[in-house]
Amino acid sequence: MSAGRAAFFIETNGPPSWRFKAGGKAANVARMGRYLLSRVLSLILSLAVASLVIFVVIELVPGDPAAFMLGLNAAPDTVAALREELGLGGSPVARYLGWIGGMLTGDFGTSYTYRVPVSELVAARMWVSLPLTLYALVLSTVIAIPVGLLAAARRGRAADYAVMGTTQLGIAVPNFWFAMLLVLVFAINLRWFSAGGFPGWEEGFWPNIKALTLPAVALALPQASILARVMRSSLLETLGQDYIRTARAKGLTEGQAIRRHAFRNALIPVMTILGLQFSFLLAGAIIIENVFFLPGLGRLIFQGITQRDLIVVESVVMLLVFAVILVTFLVDLAYAVIDPRLRRR
Repeated sequence: MSAGRAAFFIETNGPPSWRFKAGGKAANVARMGRYLLSRVLSLILSLAVASLVIFVVIELVPGDPAAFMLGLNAAPDTVAALREELGLGGSPVARYLGWIGGMLTGDFGTSYTYRVPVSELVAARMWVSLPLTLYALVLSTVIAIPVGLLAAARRGRAADYAVMGTTQLGIAVPNFWFAMLLVLVFAINLRWFSAGGFPGWEEGFWPNIKALTLPAVALALPQASILARVMRSSLLETLGQDYIRTARAKGLTEGQAIRRHAFRNALIPVMTILGLQFSFLLAGAIIIENVFFLPGLGRLIFQGITQRDLIVVESVVMLLVFAVILVTFLVDLAYAVIDPRLRRR
């Protein structure tokens, strides 16, 4: 290529390095856009399927909410009038579409039992369930990461075997049994904590944190056990990489190699598990909230089931499913940002 033609080519198209970088950046943006679109479509599809499954399952539950509320001796016309008032008289398809349309506009319906909007019940109970979830997640993380680091650093030694045995026990023990054990030891015998109840945030920060401590510990135990094992496995895999061996060859000790190089890279799968654990803790605290008599979302679902308050059960379960799917979606996006290989799939 002559000098004049080369100058014209660069002037009109830019230097080859510029074009390569621009093309690479555009390709990355396009791949990220396709990945984001696929995850959004997956989220919408998951929510649609979940809403349909929840509605069908609730519809198949035997018994009539109106007859349950009025008692066995209620007159048929009175039951029919109450069914009409509660919106139970239409076809299942019409009720499903009305329920979905209301949720999309922020109207979750009115509780049959409490005669207040479900959104008000959810807002009041969320101030118990969300702090409990965050408290349990912080406890599990504070416990699991140092324990996982210790097990990986002492691989094949007594400390490693002790950690693996303890975490296996933590996974195997049911959290409701552990919760009752905590109540027996720390509430009844030692009297350090209350056996249950929630004073309310208007009573101050520390009384409420104290009331949430035993439930949070009961929830955190199995999650910390899982997270510690993931931390150990991820760190051991990272320590086997070539760049860690190079760091050791340059004179770094095992502890220095872990702190400076291995730890941050080993955190990637751990962060993924943390995101999944948050959604699990938020949706899976039904038994623990009932053991400790906490007025959270889990207890609200349990009360809705026992009282045949179907709209409460449907709406709260759907909100929890939405929270789980949304957190999973955000974790997938964060993981794709950290690891670009996922965008090429």
